[in-house]
Amino acid sequence: MAAKLSVNLNAIAMLRNRRDLPWPSVTGLGRIALEAGASGLTVHPRPDQRHIRFSDLAPIRTLIDGSFPGAEFNMEGFPEEGFLRLVEEHRPEQVTLVPDDPSQATSDHGWDFRKDRALLEKVIGRVKQLGQRVSLFADGDPDREALKIAKDVGADRIELYTGPYGGCYDDPAQAARLAETLGQTAEIALDLGLDVNAGHDLTVANLPALAARIPALAEVSIGHGLTADALVYGMAETVRRFRRACGQNV
Repeated sequence: MAAKLSVNLNAIAMLRNRRDLPWPSVTGLGRIALEAGASGLTVHPRPDQRHIRFSDLAPIRTLIDGSFPGAEFNMEGFPEEGFLRLVEEHRPEQVTLVPDDPSQATSDHGWDFRKDRALLEKVIGRVKQLGQRVSLFADGDPDREALKIAKDVGADRIELYTGPYGGCYDDPAQAARLAETLGQTAEIALDLGLDVNAGHDLTVANLPALAARIPALAEVSIGHGLTADALVYGMAETVRRFRRACGQNV
């Protein structure tokens, strides 16, 4: 089955936040994305609210529940108390935990599962009490011991950090090598009983090779590249383009 597409709304929110105006509309473009067949919407509400604002979360939840009940809400963030309270209030179907420092411009590495085991075990136990799926941001290293820790602390999925792969847009040979490494990591995770998501700097150009190397890829979460394409093709057509790149029959 082809990977599902979750549209990350952060870049849209960041553009909106350049002015004290309600456009571009986060929920309006989220609706267009879902109408075009996206499987869900992703947000990363950082403490400084520099893109998604806390006030965006309830309207996104209402949009999905009211008009697209088959879609999923994915909230990602570092598991500090403020983020966990937002998770408890808005009940996303999936919670993606990332090891971000609040000052980072964007996510740029996965968890150190050995070092962060105790933290992750405690947080996942809390989130699982709400009945939510948990995904952990993971580097694309085929480290079986580390991935087994992710499984042992209660994760349902990992999300492969694909930033280095996306950064090879002008180096096909290196991109092929990194796709192979990501594929090996995915195979280990799947063997351990973890489903596999992927995200960061994925595009219509580089998605097909990754999806071909990881046929069981469950979901991709895409924001920057998708938003950039939407400026050219419009949101609806961009979602269809990315769905085709995932291998979906559109």
